[in-house]
Amino acid sequence: MAQTALPIPVNIKKTFDKGTRSMDGKPGKNYWQNGAVYNIDVNFDPATRIIKGSVMISYTNNSPDTLKEVVFKLYPNIYKKGASRLMNIKAEDVTDGVTIEKLSANEETLPANNYRIDATNMSVRIKPLLPKGVVKFNMSYNYVLNKQSHIRTGQVEDGAYFIAYFFPRIAVYDDIDGWNRNPYLGTQEFYNDFCDFTTSVTVPGDYVVWATGDLTNSAAIFKEKYQQRIQQAETKDGYITIIDSTDIKNDHITKNEGSNTWIFEAKHVTDAVFALSNHYMWQSSSLVVDKATGRRTRVDAVFNPKHKDYLLVASDAHKTVAAMSYNFPKWPYPYSHETVFDGLDQMEYPMMVNDNPVEDRAESIELTDHEIFHTMFPFYMGINETKYGWMDEGWATIGEWIISPIIDTSIVDEYGVAGYERAAGTEIDMPITTLTTQEYGTSMFINSYPKPAMGYLYVKDMLGDELFYKGLHNYFRNWNGKHPMPYDFFNSMNEGCGKNLNWFWKRWFFDDGVPDLAITKVTEKGNLKQFIIGSKGTKPVPVDITVVYKDGSTEKIHRSIAVWEKGNTSIQVNTSSAKMIRSVKLGSTYVPDVNKKDNVYEIK
Repeated sequence: MAQTALPIPVNIKKTFDKGTRSMDGKPGKNYWQNGAVYNIDVNFDPATRIIKGSVMISYTNNSPDTLKEVVFKLYPNIYKKGASRLMNIKAEDVTDGVTIEKLSANEETLPANNYRIDATNMSVRIKPLLPKGVVKFNMSYNYVLNKQSHIRTGQVEDGAYFIAYFFPRIAVYDDIDGWNRNPYLGTQEFYNDFCDFTTSVTVPGDYVVWATGDLTNSAAIFKEKYQQRIQQAETKDGYITIIDSTDIKNDHITKNEGSNTWIFEAKHVTDAVFALSNHYMWQSSSLVVDKATGRRTRVDAVFNPKHKDYLLVASDAHKTVAAMSYNFPKWPYPYSHETVFDGLDQMEYPMMVNDNPVEDRAESIELTDHEIFHTMFPFYMGINETKYGWMDEGWATIGEWIISPIIDTSIVDEYGVAGYERAAGTEIDMPITTLTTQEYGTSMFINSYPKPAMGYLYVKDMLGDELFYKGLHNYFRNWNGKHPMPYDFFNSMNEGCGKNLNWFWKRWFFDDGVPDLAITKVTEKGNLKQFIIGSKGTKPVPVDITVVYKDGSTEKIHRSIAVWEKGNTSIQVNTSSAKMIRSVKLGSTYVPDVNKKDNVYEIK
């Protein structure tokens, strides 16, 4: 079992044959990825919700192929009349989509018949772009931002907006599929290249803007007292209210009353978004995320003052960034700031989070840490979320499970466990490695969130922290800023921890089957207590035994998934006690079981 080979699809095998990927988990000697530099100028009018923009893109073809077309993503076209989508929108949010006013390549205007728009994809024919060649696009465009039907972006309320996917961007061209032509349907998420962004956002003077990247002209926009508060927040551990409710009522935050152009710069990130409001509070703090260099990250909560639950979000976000840097995954937080914005969704972006307010305290913590954890996956690690949702959502789920109790020790976060238990073994329960593009509803949920999270958790438990982090950090070093696929993860973990885990990867991530343990025999021979635990299902899960003695005391016994490595279907677990057993029970929070009737043994 330890030498199990993972099944490799033909198209994936070609990447190893071409040398773009390697079996040791590292990028192959011929690995490449394309990239671009974006200069975006956008003007947003809150009164009309019209976004008018221009974008200059310098795109480098690092592939060995000559490109005769370039595919763009027009994500706002999910609201376009006639576009396919897997999420409902209201009739008043149906638009004409993105209007391309002007498009040129290398300063040559392209006629309309040179490009074809098919919902969220736009294919543009160009003069052949040779390997290592550069093409420069200039584009002017406009569209109307959705007022309702908030799918990760749109108007939050009067005077507050979260604006994502607001510019035409070049799709990923990679060594696996070539152009990413998967349409954006609203369910499966995104796949973007690492690029440099300079984003200039022009809005009325009474609005404050937060965005991906560093604000380069802060001193020219904010009045001096707000500028001082920002600088204080960026250099101290304590919490600073940069804009409070009295400032909103009694002061004009910016120097200019007419309009302001906010300029943000971000390098080597996969996306750029912005949010704005004329009435939101802003709480902030910062912390050292890398003790070796002293580098700090500023952490913000930006919200409507009437949402009282948000008064604790700045602290929760701060604690999440700290936990990520020092507890799990024990890797310095990679960006200069993280802003949690009071919006209408539960969605992550580089350096930004769009989170709806929630009244339940535990839910607020879990939502905050889940979305911030996405910083590592898919942003630091450039995951193809569209195809491999489990490579990003599964990590955010285990991050939520681990970090939530660090923030509040009373929390037992069981997100998704019961959902998998109900669906396990049914016809909608498919292998985790099923492409996310082929899934919908419950299938997509359990394969993206709880099932992979359990797999990661079980490996962490089996290896112990030292070996687990050797494997995970090897994956980080191999693939941060690049585009890992599933086998890059599996191979990086194997190489990094020094163990061949293919027996588990195959059974948990590739194979069908269900988790189903049972107590098949309990024996007491004086002080020796023996328990035979059977695995009726083929999914390897940890064994957690709770022994209740007749005096009311309990004993907990744990065995990791390692006990199932050899393919055996039962194990014997021994313990020693002078006490007599009253009952024995199997199970724990993160161990699903499709039949719990045989998980309890009563001594009669």
